[in-house]
Amino acid sequence: MPAAAPQRPPLPILAHRHPARPLSAPPPAACRVHVALHTPLHTPLHSDAGGLLSYACERPLPAGTLVRVPLGRREVLGVVWEAPEGIDAPPGQRHALPEGMTLRPIAGVLEGLAPLDAPWRRLVAFAARYYQRALGEVALAALPPQLRTLSPEQLARRLRRPANAPGAADDAMRATETITVSAEQESAIARIAAEPGPFLLFGSTGSGKTEVYLRCVQETLQANAAAQALVLVPEINLTAQLEERLTRRFAPLFGAAAVVSLHSGMTGPQRLASWLAAHSGRARIVLGTRMAVFASLPGLAFIVVDEEHDPSYKQQEGARYSARDLAIWRGREQNAKVLLGSATPSLESWHASRPPTPGNPAGGRYLRLHMPSRIGAGALPRVRRVDMSQQPRRALFSAPLLAAITERVARGEQSMILLNRRGYAPVLHCVDCGWKSDCPHCSAHQVFHKADRSLRCHHCGSTLRVPRHCPGCGSPDILPLGRGTEQLEEQLGALLSDVLRPDRTPARIARIDADTTRAKGALESQLAQVHSGQVDVLVGTQMIAKGHDFRRITLVAAVQPDGALFSSDFRAPERLFALLMQAAGRAGRDAAYMARQGTPCEMWVQSFHPRHAVFEALRRHDYPAFAEQQLRERAAAAMPPFAYQALVRADARTQQLAQGFLTAATAAAQAAGLPGCEQVTLYPPVPLAIQRVANVERAQMLLESPARAALQRFLGAWQPVLQATRSQPQHKGLLRWLVDVDPLVI
Repeated sequence: MPAAAPQRPPLPILAHRHPARPLSAPPPAACRVHVALHTPLHTPLHSDAGGLLSYACERPLPAGTLVRVPLGRREVLGVVWEAPEGIDAPPGQRHALPEGMTLRPIAGVLEGLAPLDAPWRRLVAFAARYYQRALGEVALAALPPQLRTLSPEQLARRLRRPANAPGAADDAMRATETITVSAEQESAIARIAAEPGPFLLFGSTGSGKTEVYLRCVQETLQANAAAQALVLVPEINLTAQLEERLTRRFAPLFGAAAVVSLHSGMTGPQRLASWLAAHSGRARIVLGTRMAVFASLPGLAFIVVDEEHDPSYKQQEGARYSARDLAIWRGREQNAKVLLGSATPSLESWHASRPPTPGNPAGGRYLRLHMPSRIGAGALPRVRRVDMSQQPRRALFSAPLLAAITERVARGEQSMILLNRRGYAPVLHCVDCGWKSDCPHCSAHQVFHKADRSLRCHHCGSTLRVPRHCPGCGSPDILPLGRGTEQLEEQLGALLSDVLRPDRTPARIARIDADTTRAKGALESQLAQVHSGQVDVLVGTQMIAKGHDFRRITLVAAVQPDGALFSSDFRAPERLFALLMQAAGRAGRDAAYMARQGTPCEMWVQSFHPRHAVFEALRRHDYPAFAEQQLRERAAAAMPPFAYQALVRADARTQQLAQGFLTAATAAAQAAGLPGCEQVTLYPPVPLAIQRVANVERAQMLLESPARAALQRFLGAWQPVLQATRSQPQHKGLLRWLVDVDPLVI
């Protein structure tokens, strides 16, 4: 391995556009290299040269090389990049520097790592351009955090550690699984092998979509010894069980080190080890959450996006990218097949996979594959609706539902109760004066958590002890208003206190939500208890509603789903239907078990509007009808996927400052006649639904266009206008602003 370049003391920054300063002269005839650094788009360091900074190097460096460079008084990681058009010759060639310019030398090269390849750099450049972020910001955020802190010497020591040898799987893993696929699965696998895609695998819950993923990945990897696959899941809590299944399937074929995970729940060294295994090609399969879409995979040949409809694939901080959409782009760019899977596809994907019609003989961009049957001929749960207006006032569980749960416990079966709100109650209130437990820092309530007698804001994290008396009038009558999973668990325990299991022991109730799974390993432990039959009734949020293969659950109930029916968010019905369909799919997954029990599986919905169209479609398990009805409404209102949107958000100390900045930027854009403006509608700024978080006022404005290209041209041209507006004295109180392209929450 070549010796690492010696470290140099950090010096004040000097990029290619700055005048010369007294520096140690670089070696004669030095190479000029362009480096992408983690610098936000709206800073003075973001130069006109595509956000790249120039440094001197003693020898040519190919694009994609990782280097340590001085930045101000710090030394940071950077990625050598191609020279921007019109600025320089290609990187690595020797240049005569402009008169008066002196470049700072790089501090060191991270030897031993192959350069990040051209497809990866094109992915990063596209993401930065499309989502309106700095190139270096996206590039460096895509690398493991620990890699950003290692010196060349530290990385060299890390690379000398022995990697797990291929073929080190133990004898117990040598026997591969033998699973017989259904005719529907076999047909889907054959279509995927024969056609280029992208594919949308629309399969009912329990239809065996995961087995299709695994067969396709296996065929791809066996056909090419250098091929790699990327499997994306929406949430960290779904990775453990899928990683176990992937390892069990592929370790006997490709070695114990063939499967690695990549997500934010891993430690720094774990993420670095997984990234290095993927980058070097040792890892054949990378399983991860949305961040894994940026993994360096030089042999990428197949991409799976499981539960592709899930909003968790959309990043909500920093560069607000959609991992699902980037997976589609990356697959096309690297000639890798892309398979999206869901029982309730997003309306965007459903529309993109529409079949050919006389009016549209080409159809959509995706190929839709349908698997309507459950494995083992198991039936989907029967949906039963309860009109809560006919039940006693303030009843949490209707009498019919409680009776059904009791019967399940007495027979030794499991039930699952869904309420997508954690805590004991959303708010405490005073009966006498009307005081409510408002957060002092946000325009939201502090949630009452009974277990530790605390009031917690789920937006800024502030916590207070529950007062003994009303802070407003001193009354002791402070009561919880509304219900959360903690209260659900408590009341269900009281209602089932006399119910006995077949072995004459009391019913066992468990709760899984963000509060009960904070400790490391807590979620895995609780899920193991459910799988082993140690839990009779499972209460939880959406964490339990998707992706889990519970074999003994025969009843699922949604107790308070009405909140999403009349939301101002046009995507609320789609999300509610997907959540309920996914939850219903947890019931009756083991056909043999259901046959032995002799009772049908059920999905109960308690609602004050049981005849709503969402529940009517749910009763029939008819996603296509629901999707077509929603798409007709979207088309009539010119909403996505028939239009393209972006949000510009401003944060300030006052709402007036935040909205004033957006108003001024809009006026400046209209006066400048920016490219694409004739096809872009700019709506007036408004406060966010929760307009104040952590004492920061938030406002946003919506941009909409029937043409994606026009919206992109306008946003690109508007960036300098926004920055110029930000620098004006009247907007000095503005804290930050950001652009969110293709937002999921309006």
